Order: sequence, then C-alpha cells, then structure tokens
Amino acid sequence: MRKKNLGIIFTVIFFGVIIGSLLGKLVALLLPDGVVKDFFLKSITAGFDPVTLNLGIIKMTLGFTFIVNIIGLIGLGIAAYLLKWYYGPRV
Repeated sequence: MRKKNLGIIFTVIFFGVIIGSLLGKLVALLLPDGVVKDFFLKSITAGFDPVTLNLGIIKMTLGFTFIVNIIGLIGLGIAAYLLKWYYGPRV
C-alpha cells in the first residue's frame, strides 16, 4: 500500500480543476445556445476581494476566487477517479 503524499493529492486536484476548465471551454464552443449550455456553464462564485498590503518597499495584493460549475465538478470527479486509480489496491 502506498503512502498518500499530500503534494500528489493537491497536484491531482489542481489538474482536475484544469481539466474541468478545459471541458467547460470545449462545451461552450460545441453546444448551441440554449438551456443545456446554460445548465453546464452556470457557475457560482465564492472568494475574497483583493486586499492590498503596502509596507513601503513591498506592496502585495492577495485574494482568491473559486468559480464552480457542473463541468468543473466533472473535472474534479475525473481527478478523484485518477487519484483512486493511482492509490488503489495493488495485488
């Protein structure tokens, strides 16, 4: 049994989100305008507005936003499946 490396888990989840984004762009290009396209591309946005910290010689802006839609969840599911396949039982 392999030990689950946290870095690998985050990497797989990151690539799952990227896969979901690419699938979303592909669906946006392929599907005609209508209810089905709206269903797959309707998104929920959550996060924090950018905050600027000015320390005189260093100026930093921090913030993040999550945009979740059905296609993104499908990409995350693909990543979870690949992670399970990678860490699955070995005989």
